[in-house]
Amino acid sequence: MSPLANPARLSTASPTFEADFQARLHWSADTDAGIEQRVADILRDVQLRGDAAVLDYTARFDGLQASTMAELELTQAELKLAFDALPAVQRDALQAAAARVRSYHEAQRKASGESWSYRDADGTLLGQKVTPLDRVGIYVPGGKAAYPSSVLMNAIPAHVAGVAEIIMVVPTPKGEKNALVLAAAYVAGVSRAFTVGGAQAVAALAYGTATIPKVDKVTGPGNAYVAAAKRRVFGTVGIDMIAGPSEILVLADGSTSADWVAMDLFSQAEHDELAQSILLCPDAAYIDQVRMSINRLLPEMPRCEIIAKSLTDRGALILTRSMEEGCAISNRIAPEHLEVSSRDPHRWEPLLKHAGAIFLGAFTSESLGDYCAGPNHVLPTSGTARFSSPLGVYDFQKRSSLIEVSEAGAQTLGQIASTLAHGEGLQAHARAAEMRLKS
Repeated sequence: MSPLANPARLSTASPTFEADFQARLHWSADTDAGIEQRVADILRDVQLRGDAAVLDYTARFDGLQASTMAELELTQAELKLAFDALPAVQRDALQAAAARVRSYHEAQRKASGESWSYRDADGTLLGQKVTPLDRVGIYVPGGKAAYPSSVLMNAIPAHVAGVAEIIMVVPTPKGEKNALVLAAAYVAGVSRAFTVGGAQAVAALAYGTATIPKVDKVTGPGNAYVAAAKRRVFGTVGIDMIAGPSEILVLADGSTSADWVAMDLFSQAEHDELAQSILLCPDAAYIDQVRMSINRLLPEMPRCEIIAKSLTDRGALILTRSMEEGCAISNRIAPEHLEVSSRDPHRWEPLLKHAGAIFLGAFTSESLGDYCAGPNHVLPTSGTARFSSPLGVYDFQKRSSLIEVSEAGAQTLGQIASTLAHGEGLQAHARAAEMRLKS
């Protein structure tokens, strides 16, 4: 018997809405104390023993026996062989997706990632120098499912940013390598790739071993152990974000097929039981249609049990007083994925401030953004879209300020700096400025 999904039915007109709404949204990002301790032990061990520890943990957690790290490294020839062996339709899809992702991130680099400078009237030069990171590590999940799309979304913006070396780590339980993941690494231009996963992979990237080079930043999603490891190595290296469960919010006016919206809610619910799918709509009859579509379509889904539990435990169908109120609630949630499924999505888009990615119109399914639309699918979760952005070219660049003060400029700036430095009690600062003054 197929499971039924029972997402909460809420109404903003209900006196208990606020409490019900907060209870449905709640998700703790706190890491289990046991996981934290195990991750700390793994990081310390890899830092001390390097490759030997990585080999031990790969054998223990992935069941992949190797006597040397060379056995865990994927050669460029192996990546190309995986690409060449794919069916033509998969090769074409990978290349088409990669081209769109590259095109989008090249536009992003031109818009915000260029160096600039200007001179004051006195000849002082001020500016900004943008330079790429030297080496980055990308983590590609490889447990319950394989994610070639994550390879493209992490490696291509790094490439566009100008990163010289991209190191990929991907777990291969029992040594089973996914051909699409390897092919995606070839298409995206990954420099080196290792069949290593978990906290030990993050540790190897952060600290470096005899075989796996130390990187400047680690990006990419993973399980609770990977998230805990990224949190702990932050400061030694940069990280992109600590990702929580997947989320989708559909803001609908009732004009889109209920089946389409139900399937869009499924598209995130199928990731795992903690994923969250929410519908906001001012039309009660339409919400009923979506609920019927959910339970009619659910038995067709191979991951129906995961979807049912996700929707029942964390899903919500919320009746709003208006689309405007729906926009306000969406901003409070700040979802990872936000679909505006309405006749006139551009009417509502100006009201939407906080979301990882905004999908406008009935034909823009979130799944297109996951694979091939072009913008990055690594997005802030758990409300962090209020202050965070999608992964992008800017995550693989850093900025240095440029300052060249002319002799004339030093006369003006020196007086200002001297006054402020004396006020702070930092006489050497003041003297350094004063020594450059003509009188």
